[in-house]
Amino acid sequence: MPHPATVIPRPAPVLLPVEGSDERFPVRRVYCVGRNYADHAIEMGHDPSREPPFFFQKNADNLLPPGNAFPYPPLSSDVHYEVECVLALKSGGANIQAADALDCIYGYAVGIDFTRRDLQGEAKKLGRPWELAKAFEHSAPVSAIVPASRLGHPAEGRIWLEQNGRRVQDGDLNQMIWKVPEIIAELSKLFVLAPGDVIMTGTPAGVGAVSRGDRITCGIDGIATLSVDVA
Repeated sequence: MPHPATVIPRPAPVLLPVEGSDERFPVRRVYCVGRNYADHAIEMGHDPSREPPFFFQKNADNLLPPGNAFPYPPLSSDVHYEVECVLALKSGGANIQAADALDCIYGYAVGIDFTRRDLQGEAKKLGRPWELAKAFEHSAPVSAIVPASRLGHPAEGRIWLEQNGRRVQDGDLNQMIWKVPEIIAELSKLFVLAPGDVIMTGTPAGVGAVSRGDRITCGIDGIATLSVDVA
């Protein structure tokens, strides 16, 4: 059935590259997990005990495919990098059981959650939402997606980030407070997940500020690497 005519042009779909394929992964929503590594929770002044996970969102068009520079955003003078393991879902649903959660995953990538930390801090003080600190243009660079059919479902692996050649974040996926199946299960209690959803799973300690001209390189051993210039 043909699509109905629209009163304005349709927004372009957000498509991410798939490693080793000419096909693309279409993005529906982007979910993010906050403070999911104990050392990062301590770094940010919080108790790392296993409290229920909390989530926030970025917009699909905040994703920045590989090969593009990250433009330093306006209205901020304190933008931080946060390297993260990224999940891409091929199926979803509500109230997914943790035992079934890995079946929902199409593939994995590495990404960066760029954060306007000064605006986030002000929002926290005022008890306001974080969107202006998190969901801004180009705020989530992401590598090509590696299909789980090729990779499997890694529960461990070094996750790292280098700023101008100096390693500043260095952790392991096994340090997640909430593991990947649990993240999907908990998130599906709050939202109905669907094919095309992307989940950023939290960052290890070592977050810090970037400046224009920086070269940021990050990766998850055995999965992917990504390099981004700050413009």
